[in-house]
Amino acid sequence: MAIPFASRLNNVETSAIRELFKLLGKPGIISFAGGFPDSAMFDVDGIREASIAALAQDPGAALQYGATEGFGPLREQLAHFMGQKGAQDVSPEQLIVTTGSQQALDLLGKTLISPGDKVIVEGPTFLATIQCFRLYGAELISAPIDGNGVQTDKLEQLIAEHKPKFVYLIPTFGNPSGAMLSAERRKRVLELAVQYNTIIVEDDPYGDLYFGEAPPPSLLAMSPQVPGSRDLLVHCGSLSKVLSPGLRVGWMIAPAELLAKATMCKQFSDAHTSTFAQATAAQYLKAGRMPATLDKVRSVYAKRAQTMGDALRSEFGDAVSFVQPQGGLFVWARLTGAGGKVVDGNDYAKRAIEQGVAFVPGAPFFCANPDNATFRLSFATVGEDKILEGVSRLAKAL
Repeated sequence: MAIPFASRLNNVETSAIRELFKLLGKPGIISFAGGFPDSAMFDVDGIREASIAALAQDPGAALQYGATEGFGPLREQLAHFMGQKGAQDVSPEQLIVTTGSQQALDLLGKTLISPGDKVIVEGPTFLATIQCFRLYGAELISAPIDGNGVQTDKLEQLIAEHKPKFVYLIPTFGNPSGAMLSAERRKRVLELAVQYNTIIVEDDPYGDLYFGEAPPPSLLAMSPQVPGSRDLLVHCGSLSKVLSPGLRVGWMIAPAELLAKATMCKQFSDAHTSTFAQATAAQYLKAGRMPATLDKVRSVYAKRAQTMGDALRSEFGDAVSFVQPQGGLFVWARLTGAGGKVVDGNDYAKRAIEQGVAFVPGAPFFCANPDNATFRLSFATVGEDKILEGVSRLAKAL
C-alpha cells in the first residue's frame, strides 16, 4: 500500500548536499563540500571540564527534564555573551534555547508561516532554510545580493511589492555566499523594517568567525540606532560553528509575543533542548574559555581561506570569479566560461568527482532563478596542503 504522505512534502526535496555525500566514498577524495567546522578545532579539554563541572555542581538539574525556554544558567550566559558582542540590552528572559539554530528556523516556520505566505530570502541563501520554509507552505521571494550582502534598494522594492510575512537574512559571512552586509546596509534594513512594518530574521551562526577586522555590529546590536526596529527583529544564534555542533545549542531572541508562541511550539517538538548539553555549554561560557577558542579558530580558518583564494587565482585565472572571504567557512565562486571552459556548476561537480575532489554546485541555494554557474567551496575542514592539491584537481576538471 502506498503511504499517504502529507501534501506539504510535495513542496520539498531531499538536500542536494546530503545526496552529494553519498558520492564521497571514493578513496583519496578531497572534500570541499561540507558546511561544518573542523573537529580538530574543538576545545575537547574545555568541554570535558565543563561537563564534569556541570555534573559536579548540580547533577540533578543537568540530568533532569528542564524548562522549555532553556536552562536558566545558560540563558544568563548567552545574554552576557550577546552583550559582549554589542547587544547590551538582552536579558535572559528575551531568549529561548533551541536545539541548534536550525530549530529556531523551524519554530519560525511553525509560528509565522501559513500556506501561501510570502517570505523574502537572499539569493543565494542557506539551503535548509529554503526547505524548511517551503515545508510550511511559504512562497519564497529571492532578493539579490552582491559582495556587500543583500542589495537594500532591491530589497525595498520586493518588500513594497510582495508585503512578505518576514525577511530572512544572514548578514555576516552568509552561507553559501560568504558575503558581509555593510554597516550602511544594516542600518537601512532596520529602517525598512520600521517603514514597512516587516519582521526581519537575522541568522548569525558565523559572525564570530572573522579574519582580521571584526565585522559591523549585528542587526540586533545596531537596533537602538533605529527606534522601533527591535520590536520587528528576530535574532538566531548558535554555538555549533564556534564550539561544537554536537552540543546542538542555539538560541533565538525575539519579541515577547513571538517568543511565547515559539516556546509553545517547541514544547510539542522536543520539550526542551538537552539539559546536559545546556549545562555543559553554560559551564564552558562561564569558565571564560571562548575568547581563546575563537582566536585559535579564526587564525586557522583565515590561513585556509587565504590559501584557497590564492590557489584559485593562481590555478584558474579569469575562469572563476569570487570575493575573498573576510570570515566564515566558504568561498562562493562563479564559472565565467573564459577560455571556453565549463560554465555549468552541476556538470563541473561531476567532473570534479572524477578528479577526486567534491564541492556543492550553487543552484540549490537559490529559491528561484538559480545561477547555474555558481558553486560553494568550504575550506574549514581541509588543511592547507590538501587545499592546494584539491584546487589543482579542480583546475584539471575544468
